[in-house]
Amino acid sequence: MRILRMMFPAAVALLSAICPADAFAQRITAEEVAGKSKDEFIDGLLGRMTVEEKIGQLNLPSYGNVKPDAKKSEIAGRISRGEVGGIFNIFGVDDIRALQEVAVEKSRLGIPIIIGADICQGYKTTFPVPLALSCSWKPENIEEVARISAREVSADGVCWTYSPMVDISRDARWGRVKEGAGEDPYLGSLMAAAWVRGYQSDNLSADTTIMACVKHFALYGAAEAGRDYNPADMSRVTAMNYYMQPYKAAVDAGVGSVMSSFNEFESIPATGNSWLLHDILRGHWGFKGFVVSDYLSISEMMNHGVGYSEDVTLQAFKAGVDMDMIADLYHANLKGLIDEGKISMAELDDACRRMLVAKYDLGLFHNPYRYCNPERGKKEMRSAANLAAARRIAAESYVLLKNDGGILPLSGVRKVAVVGPLADSRANMSGSWTKDEATGRYNGLVENLRDALGGDVEVVYSRGSNLVDSEKYEYNFTNRETNKRGDDKVLLADALKAVEGADVIIAAMGESLDMSGEGDSRAILEMPECQERLMDALDATGIPVVMVLFTGRPLAMERQDRQADAILNVWEGGSEAGLAIADVLTGKVNPTAKLTMTFPRVTGQCPIYYNHKNTGRPVAPGEWYRPFASNYIDVPNEPLYPFGYGLSYTDYEYGDVTLSSVEMSSTGKITASVAVTNTGRRDGEEIVQLYLRDMVRSITPPVKELKDYRRVALKAGETKTVIFEITVDDLKFYNSSLDYVAEPGEFTVMIGGNSRDVKTAKFMLK
Repeated sequence: MRILRMMFPAAVALLSAICPADAFAQRITAEEVAGKSKDEFIDGLLGRMTVEEKIGQLNLPSYGNVKPDAKKSEIAGRISRGEVGGIFNIFGVDDIRALQEVAVEKSRLGIPIIIGADICQGYKTTFPVPLALSCSWKPENIEEVARISAREVSADGVCWTYSPMVDISRDARWGRVKEGAGEDPYLGSLMAAAWVRGYQSDNLSADTTIMACVKHFALYGAAEAGRDYNPADMSRVTAMNYYMQPYKAAVDAGVGSVMSSFNEFESIPATGNSWLLHDILRGHWGFKGFVVSDYLSISEMMNHGVGYSEDVTLQAFKAGVDMDMIADLYHANLKGLIDEGKISMAELDDACRRMLVAKYDLGLFHNPYRYCNPERGKKEMRSAANLAAARRIAAESYVLLKNDGGILPLSGVRKVAVVGPLADSRANMSGSWTKDEATGRYNGLVENLRDALGGDVEVVYSRGSNLVDSEKYEYNFTNRETNKRGDDKVLLADALKAVEGADVIIAAMGESLDMSGEGDSRAILEMPECQERLMDALDATGIPVVMVLFTGRPLAMERQDRQADAILNVWEGGSEAGLAIADVLTGKVNPTAKLTMTFPRVTGQCPIYYNHKNTGRPVAPGEWYRPFASNYIDVPNEPLYPFGYGLSYTDYEYGDVTLSSVEMSSTGKITASVAVTNTGRRDGEEIVQLYLRDMVRSITPPVKELKDYRRVALKAGETKTVIFEITVDDLKFYNSSLDYVAEPGEFTVMIGGNSRDVKTAKFMLK
């Protein structure tokens, strides 16, 4: 048989497909895995697989937890028949090991399954939502979060995560902005690569690392009207210059898998879009891993109107989707399409090979149970080191938006009133993608603030208002504790009584975790009216008000910005959020975070972003209205808080920008430097940002683009010179032919503490 396989591999493959399944049965052995190279092993395994077994490797069902008896579950039967390549939404080493035993011991060839899950902001130790993490402007923080997440979830049997989400988004109405890094392609690329490094490290076969899956490919963050699953309609030039860069950064970082997206692009669903999956991802970028569809996205192509069951199966497979999540259409249709000659055996082999290579790289062929060690979980889950990291990283993600009169940090207070529908809700700390439901052990803001301020300070609590005005505001409030209904008048009266004699009011307001996330788009980003009424009443007391803003997205808060003395945006901060908030409010931590997504004044400004283009009739910065210009008649064009904005408990002053030369050759470089001084009384760390503008080029340029930044630690009164190197690569863009070029001409350098407040200089590219 060995000689026959060597001389006539195609004939043997054909016989394997038409003969009974056990005709050439040869179970995988440890000796085979150890004694061959990866390519030799995969070639040998493919050569003895039937067509049905190859198709089975491309099938990804989800059955949740299969207790009480995993081996007797329906999914176990499918695994034993070779119909399943992996499963997701199952946790726990006992059940996962049971199903892996079925795959290894009961299926004909003993091919292990891959176990996946959405681990987007931690597992048992939970961290801030990714949008918040990006506001630290510290890729090392994201890498640490991914590393801790990988250690914890791999100890519970999972080896593959559907993270990171790297979609660029300019529209806060879209609920999934909380899962990404905001609106900027440069910063988003840094964060994308950091996620991949953290999950995968440099040894994917270690039992403490997991395979990452970058999503959603592609352009999902540009959904029309900010409504989830909507089309994304843009030019290829816009796609390549602004939206595609973070995906490419993840691919360049070695991500093992990619997930296709729900949206359509150029009137073709992304899951069946050959330009995206074949031409760009595999062709131009050279991606070698496997592509998995999003949840039901292959079958949902029928709703888009591009075909029926077999049509969309063929389109997705031909475009480059290797694995079918949930839809089960590959299982139903691929064999028939192969028999009809519409899909070749070579194409099936390529897709199956990519799945087998992934399992090999994860070490599953060497040890299918490497992620099923029950002893590891006892050490990894919520360890003291992990919780300390979650507390530190959360505090570094909080953005100080306002601090009039230096009311923060809290000092010299005798009574603090904590008021608001989110003031004492542990369940809202974690965010909506976490897998740990034991929120009773999370830290609450009220109790942690009491501990931080000490026994000499009285801390009182009152809910003050409902979260929203009507139970019909959202049909899907899973967090019923937060949305408990009370009488608005009674709640408000109780709050006003509680704040009597207080030195400061901490108003905990914003969104619950249910109000942003997948499927949670909002048409109105202003505060719910009941919270606005509470804020109006608190403002009328004359007592200083510090708003602690919980949110998964930018909100339209022009009214609250006028009322509050200080605003600290704490996002959804994870399991240690209460401690971290107390650390910042009391000054134990000096805030350094900066926004990675623009905050609008009103919802009607959306989408709004800093790297926009000029029109033929632009208005000047700070100008409100000019007849027959590109502006609104009722609000200024400018946002409430710009990209890159964030305050500190100290102040910074920027000097003028100095260039090493006013000319750059096509192979040269120049430096730009600026003196930054800490003019306040506290030590701090400033994020100094470099933006460039191409003044004239063959396609219209944006008004500015982030190209670099530096974190600079400055003691009170200290001055440091910050130096940036600018090369030709920083000046490149995709032109109308999608060539990546730099064109000679004038450029403006802008350096400052945010995208609005900058110092400038100019140079010429020769």
